[in-house]
Amino acid sequence: MKNIKYIILALSGFYLVTSCDRQLDVTPEQSIVTDKVISTPENINNILIGTYAITGRADLLGGDVQMYADLLGNSNYLYWYGTYASLRNIYTKSIVSDNAYVRDTWQYAYKAIYQTNVILDNLNVVTDADDKKRIEGEAKFLRAINYFELVRFYGKQYIAGTNNTQLGVPIILDSKIDFSGDLSVARNTVEEVYAQVIKDLTEAITKLPSDNSYYADEYSAKALLARVYLQKGDYVNARAMANDVIENSGKILTGTYDAAFNTGENTSEDLFAMQVTSQSGINDLNTFYADEIYGGRGGDIAVRDEYVDLFEASDVRGDFFYYNGYGDRLTTKFKNQFGNLHVIRLAEMYLIRAEANLTLGTSVGATPEDDVNEIRNRAHASSLSVVTQADIMEERSRELGFEGFLIHDIKRTKGSVGSLSWNSDKLVFPIPLREMQVNNKLVQNPGYN
Repeated sequence: MKNIKYIILALSGFYLVTSCDRQLDVTPEQSIVTDKVISTPENINNILIGTYAITGRADLLGGDVQMYADLLGNSNYLYWYGTYASLRNIYTKSIVSDNAYVRDTWQYAYKAIYQTNVILDNLNVVTDADDKKRIEGEAKFLRAINYFELVRFYGKQYIAGTNNTQLGVPIILDSKIDFSGDLSVARNTVEEVYAQVIKDLTEAITKLPSDNSYYADEYSAKALLARVYLQKGDYVNARAMANDVIENSGKILTGTYDAAFNTGENTSEDLFAMQVTSQSGINDLNTFYADEIYGGRGGDIAVRDEYVDLFEASDVRGDFFYYNGYGDRLTTKFKNQFGNLHVIRLAEMYLIRAEANLTLGTSVGATPEDDVNEIRNRAHASSLSVVTQADIMEERSRELGFEGFLIHDIKRTKGSVGSLSWNSDKLVFPIPLREMQVNNKLVQNPGYN
């Protein structure tokens, strides 16, 4: 995506939810996809680039969904000093159904999903066989990653071995929408949404090239699928995907921990990153975590002593902080306004494989100790001779802190956030009020009006 400008397409009025006020104010010329928009392979590819741009918005993988995970999951790792009431409400677990951030993330995720549907419904326009496969794979990857974020925030945690009939989010796989008819659509179950995400990623793997520049490739899809399987509690498949990525992707850990962050280019361990330049894109993690001298708001999110206490003296990650003018401790991970967002790093794959192997009592690819020590050795932390589940979870907190994992790890391991249990209604986003008002088939999450 580097050096690619965001493209405003004629499709901008076609979404199930619209841009500013979320009402379905659709003019006749917007109510169908015109032949001109989808008439050439170039236009289909432009729609795909536009979908990357939407997915990389601040509201989605441009930083907000990662930030939500830490604000929602926090009990003693960070402070919120910002003035944005909607984000403070996520931090305090006092969200209301008209929360602007909750609303906008839902909106833009479905915008991205709709554009992937347009692409997939019109693949016949693409005449080159290799391009057609690649475009299909990228579209399914983007649809999957958006649905995965939606179901994790707006639905309850998937519980392995049970009938996951709790409500997730609506699954919409068709771009052929009759805007003159009833546009109401019901929520699918969490089980159904996970099944669709896995289906899309499994199919994407067979279509994507092994290398695809800055765009999603085969190993981006396998890495995301490893994350999905881990969240779902499917350790066998999580292990298989993570091992495949480690063994075959050609990615290696950066030589130092510092080198994995604040880069304008992808690093040697990036499996998928959102591209940011001075002309396009935004890094909202930098906005809220960084001091003003680095293009942030001054440090809306600061790091507490309890997080720093996780690190031993030799661990360089325990010094990966700096102080703003107010004396607040800020993470060094975000000090570049135009730095890429490193969405999936190889380090995560080592920790997934370690956890899966430990849980299953296996050593596929490596022992859990070897994988955890691979991460710790780069950070100059002491090696562990024996690894427990608690060790791996703490290592995830050290290595992946402030990158968007906290609430999801708490939920899948049935932990707690302060006095709130992992399955508390307060740890699930409400269905946005505007969507409830325009879609009479939606059912609100418990605890919200």
